[in-house]
Amino acid sequence: MLEKIDILSLSLTELEDIIVSLGEKKFRAKQIFQWLHLKKVFNFDEMTDISVQLRSRLKEKFCINRLFVQKRLESSIDNTVKYLYRLSDGCFVETVLMEYSYGYSICVSTQVGCKMGCRFCASAIAGFVRDLEPSEILMQIYETEKSSGIRVSGVVLMGIGEPLDNFDSVMRFLELLSDKNGNNLSLRHVSLSTCGLVPMIYRLAEKKLQLTLSVSLHSADNDKRSEIMPVNRTYNITSLIEACRSYIEKTGRRITFEYAVIDGVNSSEKDADRLSDLLRGINCHVNLIPVNRVRERSYRTAKNGVSAFAARLSERGINATVRRTLGSDIEAACGQLRRDAAEKYSENDMNGGADT
Repeated sequence: MLEKIDILSLSLTELEDIIVSLGEKKFRAKQIFQWLHLKKVFNFDEMTDISVQLRSRLKEKFCINRLFVQKRLESSIDNTVKYLYRLSDGCFVETVLMEYSYGYSICVSTQVGCKMGCRFCASAIAGFVRDLEPSEILMQIYETEKSSGIRVSGVVLMGIGEPLDNFDSVMRFLELLSDKNGNNLSLRHVSLSTCGLVPMIYRLAEKKLQLTLSVSLHSADNDKRSEIMPVNRTYNITSLIEACRSYIEKTGRRITFEYAVIDGVNSSEKDADRLSDLLRGINCHVNLIPVNRVRERSYRTAKNGVSAFAARLSERGINATVRRTLGSDIEAACGQLRRDAAEKYSENDMNGGADT
């Protein structure tokens, strides 16, 4: 039996080619594409302007890669909602819906787990399993919109996984997300976060997309950064900053540098001065983050530590703000729900499927 095609990962052009090969008119592909990406209908039988015969052929040839809500947590503090989604193969990813004054933003995952091993992050603890398909990234938005009844106006690729390590799928996701025949979200409302995969930053720059690139820096000292971010042992700070400068020159877009202020690791006045010296002259913004508590790690942010760090950067002429903490009562930092779910279902398997 032939494996069905993941229709939600197809571009409109690819879908047109397949529909024409089935002996149908080309415009049928656009109708189907809009049912999926504009109307968010995920059952071929509900595509009412498509003939019954074509709907039957679609069901034979294609699959619609749905996600299933395993757990939904809503913050009582700020209306942040965190979803644990179960994929068709039983793996889990996390998605966070955040409310701002301008509308709703969603943080999506790009991989099941992460290879990067950043010491302060929960995403890598449960291990890397696989990349997500474009449809699985996209459906985090579509399923969340259907569940919440809202329209997302901003997307952040900052959930589980390293987006640039899943480069091709992420690029296709962005193409589908912004397609004028479908969801039609401007990439100016998209932020992509990377731990610093230098070759991929150069590849991304060549595409000249108008998204915001967020680079997780977390230290301006190579030894310290290598300790908390193993990627720095391959792509050190000098090579990363060179890639960032090239990216800005190619795209004309300002870069955001993410910096988690960790007490006793990268939080001193000397650390702030070193960061200021490193970033001087670069068209950038620094986003300071109180480190998220992860039970397997001892990292903490001292009281007033972030504000003092921000003040020192400001004194040195660096534009910096402190990220608003959202969903603190529901562990909205990505990786923690997936880790717990992976542990639970692994125990189920070991116990012959018993509910633990």
